[in-house]
Amino acid sequence: MSTEPLDWTDDGPRSPRFGDVYFSRSDGLAESRAVFLAGCGLPEAWAGRSRFTVGELGFGTGLNLLALIELWRRTRAPGARLNIFSIEAFPIAAADAQRALAAWPELKALARPLLAAWPDGRRGLHRIDWPEDGVILDLAVAEVEEALAGWDGAADAWFLDGFAPAKNPEMWRPEVVSLVAERSAPGARAATFTVAGAVRRGLEAAGFTVDKRPGFGRKRERLEARRPGAPPRDPSPRVAVVGAGVAGAALVRAFRALGVEPRLFEAKGPGAGASGNPCAMVTPRLDAGLGFGAELHAQAFARAVALYRAEAPAAIIAGGALQLEAGPRDAARFGRLAGWDGFASNGLQPLDLQAASAALGEPTGPALLIRDALTVEPAGVLERWLGGLDWTRTRVAGLERTGAAWRLLDADGAVLGEAETVCLAAGPAVADLTDLPLRVVRGQASWTEAPFAGSAAAWGGYAAPMRRGFLFGATHDRDDAGLDLRPEDHLRNLRTLEQGRPGLAGAVDPAALQGRTGLRAVSHDHMPVAGPVEGQPGLFVLTGLGGRGFTLAPLLAEQVAALALGAPRPLSRALARTVAPDRYGSRRRVRLEEARPPKKDSS
Repeated sequence: MSTEPLDWTDDGPRSPRFGDVYFSRSDGLAESRAVFLAGCGLPEAWAGRSRFTVGELGFGTGLNLLALIELWRRTRAPGARLNIFSIEAFPIAAADAQRALAAWPELKALARPLLAAWPDGRRGLHRIDWPEDGVILDLAVAEVEEALAGWDGAADAWFLDGFAPAKNPEMWRPEVVSLVAERSAPGARAATFTVAGAVRRGLEAAGFTVDKRPGFGRKRERLEARRPGAPPRDPSPRVAVVGAGVAGAALVRAFRALGVEPRLFEAKGPGAGASGNPCAMVTPRLDAGLGFGAELHAQAFARAVALYRAEAPAAIIAGGALQLEAGPRDAARFGRLAGWDGFASNGLQPLDLQAASAALGEPTGPALLIRDALTVEPAGVLERWLGGLDWTRTRVAGLERTGAAWRLLDADGAVLGEAETVCLAAGPAVADLTDLPLRVVRGQASWTEAPFAGSAAAWGGYAAPMRRGFLFGATHDRDDAGLDLRPEDHLRNLRTLEQGRPGLAGAVDPAALQGRTGLRAVSHDHMPVAGPVEGQPGLFVLTGLGGRGFTLAPLLAEQVAALALGAPRPLSRALARTVAPDRYGSRRRVRLEEARPPKKDSS
């Protein structure tokens, strides 16, 4: 996806596409504060609130966002959290945004995280954090109606800042205004610079009370609107997380980001299960079907890479990875994926055999370079995300509902703790506490202290660098729960290594191999499972991550935490359905409904 060009005029940065300026030439920041912040009753509207959500149509240069965060930083209640959802179908380049925002040096520090994470050519949702200010931005790079229809949040305030209705009528269609109303909390306020009759009538038809107010600069008037009702109460449940692998650690991180300190229950210790290998690859599943599964993995990959770089840089061992061609169809598949805008521009690059061999450090065939892939040290990630948390070292063997809370029980039925919200993230053990259809997969990885050369790579097997030496494998044995280390599986892994990295395999001493066995949970459709358990209020799961836990867990944990706390979710409604725990039952109900004969006309 290419970026939107700008014309730099005396009136300010102008969009050639829409023939309109991004902000007032007199003072864009003052305009944002007068039209949108004051127009939505800020900061008074968030006084006493622990969580507040702002929606925006038309992200543009990010000026409104920075004005909002600057005000929030000065006036928010201690520990309060701000979620922002903004939509931009035609993002400008980061360099142009930096030039536009440079007019206000007071915003420079706030702009730094935004510019560093500016949309990179990938369509879909981009999540950007200001953790010290309790701010999370979800920036949807998509058409406005698509983005609004997919968003599963409720805004307390709306900045309606598309270009003028005469210049950009798509932004102001009745269908769009109706979706804004549907995605509004009771008592929500909206503000816009335009007083066009169609906009005013559309807001009124959608249930807003609309008033004209004095405009800013050369504009005589602007609109303020309000929906009826009182703002909702912000929930603050007690939260328990079961499991301290990457799924549990990511849940702890996600709840903390939303202002809640969970209680952790773990039978053995952080990383004792499948998350305890010396290294882990952070790569997306490459699905050339480009459907919802592909979108989920691409978004999860982008979020995981951003979080590891920002929050656990010391845990990163190496960057980049190759996916080697394994069959005659892979060249076309790789080309299709490289041309898809679900990944960052040039994030996937097909390499011929010369380039692939140079990257790998030994002769190989053509490959796909995954530019932003990471190899991380799991212990470093878990330590970063679980740091300072009190946790209970015991196995949760049962759950019991009592009133509005859950009791967590040990094997003897003794109560370990109570919480209104329980999140199960214990891999295959989740099946022991729910009736979810999960399968256990045993995986044995092997490693050696022999020197590693070239890039991390996958080809059916995989090889990735450790701090010293490298790890390779791994076996994949369904319905095998054995945790023993098997010499024959080391040999299986070595044969797999010989297929993809024969140069590395030649340096391995089979007698000196070390290894580890882990059990992974896999769903029947091979998609992760993240969300509420049907018919069990307050019970959530994050499991079914297979061999991509360090790629999938960060984003999906944010989805589960947001669902549990009623915060805006990072997944679109369609993607949320693909990972919902009740998707199996939903599909059965759909099939049964379709199979029923039509009702006879009784007239």
